[in-house]
Amino acid sequence: QVQLAESGGGSVQTGDSLRLSCAPSGGTSLWFHMGWFRQIAGQEREFISVINWRGDKKYYSESLKGRFTISRDHATKTTVYLQMASLKPEDTAVYYCAADRKIWPSDRDVNYDYWGRGTQVTVSS
Repeated sequence: QVQLAESGGGSVQTGDSLRLSCAPSGGTSLWFHMGWFRQIAGQEREFISVINWRGDKKYYSESLKGRFTISRDHATKTTVYLQMASLKPEDTAVYYCAADRKIWPSDRDVNYDYWGRGTQVTVSS
């Protein structure tokens, strides 16, 4: 059982940057591919990016590639980050991290085994 905890969300202005973190609070995420999703109010959960367990392969949603960067802690390989740049009001959402042990790469939330509770990001104009 892996428990994940996101942090780093908050309220920012258009054009700002923000870095989200995802760390395991129970068990280890070391052998898992780690993904980031977001859910805008009233919409389905949307895939952002996933990084493999080694941290040397990354896969992005085409629509978000370029502004969002995923990374993994080099030393421990357990904490995963999502660096977000040039934020827009339409990026306002709850951001979730998730762990997937089996499929690479996966942009489908049903393939992920464990989820965090999410962190709210609000971008105002």
